[in-house]
Amino acid sequence: MNKYEILKTYFGYDSFRGAQEILIDSILSGKDVLGIMPTGAGKSLCYQIPALMLDGITLVISPLISLMKDQVGSLNQAGIHAAYLNSSLTPGQYRKALAFARQGRYPIIYVAPERLLTPEFLDFARNARISMVAVDEAHCVSQWGQDFRPGYLRIADFIRELPARPVVSAFTATATREVRDDILELLDLRDPAVTSTGFDRGNLYFAVETPRDRYGAVKGYIEEHSGESGIVYCLTRKQVDEVCGHLIRDGFPATRYHAGLSDEERRKNQEDFIYDRAPLMVATNAFGMGIDKSNVRFVLHYGMPKNIESYYQEAGRAGRDGEPAECILYYSGQDVITNRLFIENNRDNLELDPETAELVRERDLDRLKKMTFYCCTNECLRDYILRYFGEYGSNYCGNCANCRKEFETAEVTEAARIMIGCVKACGQRYGINVILDTVRGAETEKLRQYRMTENPCFGSLSRVPAYRLRQIMNHLLLNGYLETTDGSYSVVKLTERSEGVLCGAETVTMKMAKEPERRPGKAQEAKKKKPVLASGLREGDEPMFEKLRSLRASIAREEKVPPYIVFSDKTLVHMCIVRPSDKEEMLTVTGVGEFKYQKYGERFLECVREAGKWNSTS
Repeated sequence: MNKYEILKTYFGYDSFRGAQEILIDSILSGKDVLGIMPTGAGKSLCYQIPALMLDGITLVISPLISLMKDQVGSLNQAGIHAAYLNSSLTPGQYRKALAFARQGRYPIIYVAPERLLTPEFLDFARNARISMVAVDEAHCVSQWGQDFRPGYLRIADFIRELPARPVVSAFTATATREVRDDILELLDLRDPAVTSTGFDRGNLYFAVETPRDRYGAVKGYIEEHSGESGIVYCLTRKQVDEVCGHLIRDGFPATRYHAGLSDEERRKNQEDFIYDRAPLMVATNAFGMGIDKSNVRFVLHYGMPKNIESYYQEAGRAGRDGEPAECILYYSGQDVITNRLFIENNRDNLELDPETAELVRERDLDRLKKMTFYCCTNECLRDYILRYFGEYGSNYCGNCANCRKEFETAEVTEAARIMIGCVKACGQRYGINVILDTVRGAETEKLRQYRMTENPCFGSLSRVPAYRLRQIMNHLLLNGYLETTDGSYSVVKLTERSEGVLCGAETVTMKMAKEPERRPGKAQEAKKKKPVLASGLREGDEPMFEKLRSLRASIAREEKVPPYIVFSDKTLVHMCIVRPSDKEEMLTVTGVGEFKYQKYGERFLECVREAGKWNSTS
């Protein structure tokens, strides 16, 4: 079969998307490749399709057992023989899988990086025909990346041990310029075709909120999106346990995931989430890399992550099927302090020499600062993320909270002058909270101890609401009128721009959100808000969509696979639009290939017919 026949027969798609075909053709021509593609762009197909066309075995190096199981399960469901080799197998299962691999049963084998140089696997690899080594989540090779994995440094050594060098392909969803350079060098990619399709995920809605009651905000959101699958990320294990406990007590089908749980509980909870037995997952950042659950409709952050890379990767677990999804970050100033503590006490840096460890610490603090600015900006949130990764948009996406808000330009020169003057008068010795408490005239023991009650700016802005003062301070930091030092205690410092404000030579203006009109009954209205319909789904299609989902769930239980592996939400939506009446029409539905039609096609056709009859009589 050629690449188009494979694409349709096994994966159910009529055409390639974005840079998929370019990367596939480069691999088939024998070139190394580096593909930088956003989550949901279909990077797995870029190595899976060549694997079925090359003469030999493709080794896919993957960082997580859960990811391997998920990928192998999807391939087997599509009619492609694949296997994984990792620590979840018993010695007997491992030897059996290797024996089948030697017989040529598997064109695709997933393997953990730590297993590559073990004597048994190395013996197998030297005597097998390895046509390609595909490195998934390739950013794990870089110590400058957010998910550095020392085992990835062994990949180049492993390839050099093979009798003939295979094609090497590497793929990642997020990579700064530093990380890209590391991938190219440390994986020893030779004259590679480097393709970046951009980082934008237009189906994701971004918002930052600062609620006084974070749990109340999360609970309210989940109530509004009843029946949908979502992830709630927390900064600490304690938070995970508390939030998950509250959700369960409030009647929500939630489960949890963090490194403090036993292996067995983590495995069970992850499966409950993937199989939709518990569609709400509350987790630390230990959960999620490589999770391919396509029907996650929202990702809520119960606190600010420590960098943009982590945030975008975690938020990117929503809407992998291309349908609308929401990413909401609930921010508090305390999040900055918590993340600083994480950075200062990072145990991962113990293996590094002191000089490198200090460089990593400074880099992490700088990343934290940029993450904090994301939470404070009034500009387009999507554009802020894209600029961080080196892309430039229009500064208006129409699908983030800031682009949907109404803003007005306000002059804040006087307040800015007082804040800058306060910093100057105290000798640039204190942090943000001390400065803000001073200008609003807070009578605290700490201020008296620091003698800030004697500062000439003490109480000068007592009439301005505290939240507005913080907004102005964030604006001054974002725009270089002030800056903060790195370290465990961050101190506010003057900059070159400070003097211009103090001497009256510069006016400070900023965008401020217009206060919403408060109407009686507005809160009640919000609670009745319906979830956004899937893209392309008409109002009258909802009953059919739910019947198709119910059938999918039944088949998933029979097959003992996650529902999205049977068909994605996107495929079910397309069925509702096409309303196929026979095999020919069903094969025009995106995600329905010949193999899956043979397994499930007639049952879904019957469901569409029955749902259509029900709609016409209702």
